[in-house]
Amino acid sequence: MGLHVPDDGHQRVRRHSENSDGRSSIASVGMEAFRRLEAASLLGSGEGPEDILFDLFSEDGQVLIEPFLAEIRRSGILEDDPRIRETISAFKQYRINHKTSLMPEQEFKKAISGNIVMLSKAFSSEFVVDNFDEFSRKIEELYEECKQVTGGKNADYIPQLAKVNSAYWGVSLCTVDGQRGSFGDTKVPFSVQSANKPLMYAIAATDLGPDYVHKYVGTEPSGRSFNEITLDSQQRPHNPMINAGAIITASLVKKGAPAADRFEYVQERYRALTGNIGHVGFNNSVYLSEKNTAWRNFALAYFMKENDCFPEGTVIQEALDLYFQACSMEFSGESLAVIAATLANGGICPLTEERLLSPETVKNTLSIMFSCGMYDYSGQFAFKVGLPAKSAVSGAVILVVPGVCGIVTYCPPLDACGNSVRGVEFCTRFANRLGYHNFDCYTDSITSSDSGGNKPNVVTVLFAAQKGDISAFRRFSLQGVDLNQTDYDQRTAIHIAAAEGHLKLVQFLLERCRVDKNVKDRWGNTPLSEAQAFGHDEVATYLAKTSKRSVTRRPSGPIDLTALNGQ
Repeated sequence: MGLHVPDDGHQRVRRHSENSDGRSSIASVGMEAFRRLEAASLLGSGEGPEDILFDLFSEDGQVLIEPFLAEIRRSGILEDDPRIRETISAFKQYRINHKTSLMPEQEFKKAISGNIVMLSKAFSSEFVVDNFDEFSRKIEELYEECKQVTGGKNADYIPQLAKVNSAYWGVSLCTVDGQRGSFGDTKVPFSVQSANKPLMYAIAATDLGPDYVHKYVGTEPSGRSFNEITLDSQQRPHNPMINAGAIITASLVKKGAPAADRFEYVQERYRALTGNIGHVGFNNSVYLSEKNTAWRNFALAYFMKENDCFPEGTVIQEALDLYFQACSMEFSGESLAVIAATLANGGICPLTEERLLSPETVKNTLSIMFSCGMYDYSGQFAFKVGLPAKSAVSGAVILVVPGVCGIVTYCPPLDACGNSVRGVEFCTRFANRLGYHNFDCYTDSITSSDSGGNKPNVVTVLFAAQKGDISAFRRFSLQGVDLNQTDYDQRTAIHIAAAEGHLKLVQFLLERCRVDKNVKDRWGNTPLSEAQAFGHDEVATYLAKTSKRSVTRRPSGPIDLTALNGQ
């Protein structure tokens, strides 16, 4: 179901139609719950997902809220996600009412019941990036590497942009399943500038249809500067990513409506594209600064007016005002990354699961971003990175990995082409290191991750047992790791835990994960005999008193969450 994160930079990650054998990002709650969720669904055991999650996280009949939330965060689902709003609200209210973070069974099950399908997906690796922890680590490594990249300078033709702190550097990502991660200055608001162009085009094309929009703007790279006064052979701006084309698309949005209503409409559409998450605002000082220095844009508009480029009845000043206003909209990296993910997800916002853009519009938007999105560097970017992107003179870069995720980088210093120096470097390393270039499928060094090399192996499991790491075994359990797997000496995790005297882990393995306590290694030793041999009397006493538990075998086939939840 998930998309494996490669162990090295030469493995191509891709979506699978069957259950993945790769490691999950859901950190400390592992695979036995995954198995038990399947068993409950397919075998009709009567054990619901609320029971399983309580069983895994409870101690002495209560669940501590913070570790549970930490596991959700490690899957990439953050607490402001509207899809778990009811659960987060219930947790907060419980803390306020009871002055404690320890929840008894019924309160906990009630709190998670409203969002149990989403929580079950998080704890069962049902997301496109099933090892989000590892994926995030690789993104953070690239972020740190690119922090060392220097050069470039802030745009100064718009005075307000020249004043921005050039040291800002942030990377935000959002997957098509709404898994989110951020590194650095990702909450800093910045004006969207030209990164607004594909969004305005997408809104116009969704509302009016692509055929109508392309009566007035083309789809070809211009081969000229983004603000050059020129038209194509049909007397249209070459594409929506240059200034002339963006002014045209601005003139089409809510044409004929009052200026205030048009701006409000664009702002509402942008906010919806973010899933109502993070910062979305308007910077009036940037708007005034841009408007007062926009002589070239005024010239472009009147040149196009002279050549009958606008729809009949267009008021030039209103079209320019909306264009300037849209460029002066403010986002944070976190909010803009959700918009990028909405494009990656075919026009459906990952956080609200609402269709906001038509599929055809998204296809066209990404195609134009691929060929025209990076100013005069667009051809080289397509060659080196191979992904749709759009840059802005504010220092933002939107990068879209179709079907996987959207990424936004922000760093104000620009290169000679007007693109963020660090942003371009990050995108280049990201595509090459992680194998996301659109045409990496034809490269010999790119290998399928179907090999299952990302699955935690027996060494990892036994090492966690030696350390007594219950948190790791929660993770392994929900990931679907076989906790009865053996090393070359036929020793299992419970052998090691018993030999090391980790009573709580032994209890967890038997009572929660239901491993076989009577398994023998190649010398005939059982976990009980190991505990006795190493003088761990408490463990030996517990094992001697515990009746034999059968191992819950994982049935074949995918989890049917709707059947499991009776919906």
